Amino acid sequence: MNQNELIQTAKALVAPNKGILAADESTGTIEKRFKSIGLSNVEENRRAYRDLLFTTKGFGDFISGVILYDETIKQKSLAGTPFPEVLAKAGSIPGIKVDTGAVALPNSPEEKRTQGLDGLRERLVEYKKLGARFAKWRAVITIGEKLPTRHCVVDNAHQLAIYAALCQEQGIVPIVEPEVLMDWSNSIERCYEVTEETLCEVFTALCDHGVLLEGMLLKPNMVIAGKTCPKQNTAKEVAEWTVKCFNRTVPAAVPGIVFLSGGQTSPQATANLNAMNAMGAHPWQLSFSYGRALQDEALKAWKGDAKNVAAGQKAFITRAKLNGAARNGKYSEAMEKELVGV
Repeated sequence: MNQNELIQTAKALVAPNKGILAADESTGTIEKRFKSIGLSNVEENRRAYRDLLFTTKGFGDFISGVILYDETIKQKSLAGTPFPEVLAKAGSIPGIKVDTGAVALPNSPEEKRTQGLDGLRERLVEYKKLGARFAKWRAVITIGEKLPTRHCVVDNAHQLAIYAALCQEQGIVPIVEPEVLMDWSNSIERCYEVTEETLCEVFTALCDHGVLLEGMLLKPNMVIAGKTCPKQNTAKEVAEWTVKCFNRTVPAAVPGIVFLSGGQTSPQATANLNAMNAMGAHPWQLSFSYGRALQDEALKAWKGDAKNVAAGQKAFITRAKLNGAARNGKYSEAMEKELVGV
């Protein structure tokens, strides 16, 4: 493990004004996205869509890195250049999703455990040769009646730590993603409790496995009320609860926290990130690693039609720019008007 290389890559991924694009949707997940615009889920369309995003003018000004899917990292752009090279030329770092999805947790089928450790060392060697310099592994924590169980939290934390250690062994920065879902009716206080428990367990496991904290990034949920909770919170409240939780659980050695959007709307995810950064300096950089919250407007503008590529790229770079502003606490709702007419 080259510690300096890991540290420099991790810092580059949370550079000022920039964040990460999560373009690692599985074939099944992207089918849901394509259905919303009436587009068939075939490789040609998946490649064309990723090409639209990655070749957007000014891409590297706001996107420090891109999480790719196994299919995508092996594909070439419409111009014939491997996607990792396209990203590198744009000033963005190629990354790769390495987990193989979540399945039912034994003895607790309402919860999930993530798979993908078998053969991971060998796959990481291959991905490094293809150009990947960082990776991502997502664990899912469900809030519900008597959930999560202790078994779920411990099991997923343990696997995240093994994954992270294997990544660093190969000189790849691990993004550790323990996502507490916002799908239930829980309050923001309950989300805080579960997020705190989860992060405590995750960092205990990471330290137990000798993971270099300076050479990793955390990709967590924001502390936020469940989707069906009667009381939804303001951006200021989300920011205060989230920062409070992370100050209690995330070591200052971690260079950055790159939030997932977790089902928030694009404006909501941007506003909540902005509110956190507007609070002032934190021990870590607070940035984004958004999927839908960066792509939704671009997908709707594109509609799967080559004639709309420019419109899709304009929508994408505008949202990326807004998140770049939120990264510095300089976003305002008035800036959303930039998306009007896109």
